[in-house]
Amino acid sequence: MFQNRAEALALALPAAVFATLVFLLPVAILLSEGFRTGGAWTLSAYAGFFSETLNRTVFLRSFRLGLEVTAVSAVIGYAAAFAIVNLPPKGKGRMIGLVTLPLMISPVARTYAWIVILGRTGIVNQAITGLGFSAEPLRLLFTETAVFIGLLQLFLPLMILSLISALENMPRDAIPAARVLGANWFQVFWKVVLPLTREGLVIGGTLVFTGSLTAYITPAILGGSKVLMLETLMYQQVSVANDFVSASVIAFILIVMSFAANILLKRLATARSRR
Repeated sequence: MFQNRAEALALALPAAVFATLVFLLPVAILLSEGFRTGGAWTLSAYAGFFSETLNRTVFLRSFRLGLEVTAVSAVIGYAAAFAIVNLPPKGKGRMIGLVTLPLMISPVARTYAWIVILGRTGIVNQAITGLGFSAEPLRLLFTETAVFIGLLQLFLPLMILSLISALENMPRDAIPAARVLGANWFQVFWKVVLPLTREGLVIGGTLVFTGSLTAYITPAILGGSKVLMLETLMYQQVSVANDFVSASVIAFILIVMSFAANILLKRLATARSRR
């Protein structure tokens, strides 16, 4: 396409400069705040962050909820993707459209809908009290369960779409061949389907895990101040405490966890494929 490499680099230079000035430089400046104390480069801000019980609790809660949402998304995603892939072309298109539809709706609207569902006068509590399971409405909002449900509903379509793409690229005769050779359905999934769809699982798992870690609206609305996540804690550090150093520490932790999740998933998938 280009006569030489220099011409290609010259065409890409404006975009690279723009991305550096608008995105990379501000992020680098923000992250550097966590490594500077009194003009010296040190890790004391990170040591101080993890020395507080609240910060450790928020970190572990965010990490645990991210893992739980990713794991449940993978289980539901495989089941849904299998069902959609085996549909006729017309039905497959409709189901993919239904899976994609929530992504076109604002996360704010999707999260506020859970307030209507999980509130004290919501559908769930009305069903519980109406069936006699409880005399009074249960406190479902501002709990980890509410945050988990909101995050799962928010990012599950990303996992399903990733797995649909991976399953469609899998050889059609792989599953029938494994069944003919005597493999049960668990062996078919563990030894055939999972290795052949590992790329889709890595992509979907990365999107769901990083999205669950970095989401702000859903934890803020469904969790409030009682169920703090790293993102909501970072917002409080900036808007309430005006502590940009702690916010920088949290931002760096989120970036490291996102990259670590992607690398770990890739290595696990590669190791499983080699076996």
